[in-house]
Amino acid sequence: MSTVVRATIKPNSRKGPLVETLDDGSLQLYVRAPAVEGKANKAAIELLAEYYGVPKSAVRLIAGTTSRFKRFEVDI
Repeated sequence: MSTVVRATIKPNSRKGPLVETLDDGSLQLYVRAPAVEGKANKAAIELLAEYYGVPKSAVRLIAGTTSRFKRFEVDI
């Protein structure tokens, strides 16, 4: 079974790595990696995998590759 997760990413964050749940049910992801060459996306995938307790291969970026607003598919 998989679920779609909406997330906003904050790259170069001193606060991260951290996951916060927003009022609308989406997630706010704070990652230390810069938004260069997909590093922030990779860090977000690793953070979500840890958050949901699944392997990194179970998390896929399905929309928003170059946007701050992203959608991930997570196999739970």
